[in-house]
Amino acid sequence: VVGWYASSASGEPSEDGVVPPLIADTSSLIHEFYSGETEENDPVHLVVDTRLFTDKISIRAYKSTQVVVQGESVGNLFHELRLSLKSNEPESICLNEMIKAQKKTAAITGNGSDNAIIVESNTTAALEVSMKKLHALLESTLEYVNSVVDGKAPADAEVGRQLADTLASVPRVRPDVFDRLFHDSLQDLLMVSYLSNITKTQITLAEKLNASLGAE
Repeated sequence: VVGWYASSASGEPSEDGVVPPLIADTSSLIHEFYSGETEENDPVHLVVDTRLFTDKISIRAYKSTQVVVQGESVGNLFHELRLSLKSNEPESICLNEMIKAQKKTAAITGNGSDNAIIVESNTTAALEVSMKKLHALLESTLEYVNSVVDGKAPADAEVGRQLADTLASVPRVRPDVFDRLFHDSLQDLLMVSYLSNITKTQITLAEKLNASLGAE
């Protein structure tokens, strides 16, 4: 156990703009419990600011020091630590696509709910753009490898290691097995899409029937 995490304390900013603290009043008691669960008795307290006072969700880390009065512990004093967020490449790609999709779906115009127009993201177009980027990268890599093999460009050991690591991360699947897996997954996806459309149609019909019966 390294530590524990919690969302921020509830509360609204005061009239003069003072923002309430992130750490809740009960954090000291919980922190003392996790102090006995960690090896060094010094857990890390991670706080996720979910109050949305700004346009982002900040994350902060704290460690505590006991406040002792006349030999007795009366509480904990939390000190903020330097925190850095790291994500691997697949996570970064997913987050970027989620942010792009959010910006597209949030494109709402009009001054009322009746006139509002929500622009939905086109997932097919996003997939096409991703495939085009991947194809361009593969073409560039193939061109570089052919140039090195033909002696037109000097070999770079670091680039070679990166290419080898990339190829090693790709699972080796026979073409017939890949085709079978792809078609099975495609059939499952089509079935889910078909059932989803049927459900939407049933909901729409139910709403119209309820509206018609309610009007009578």
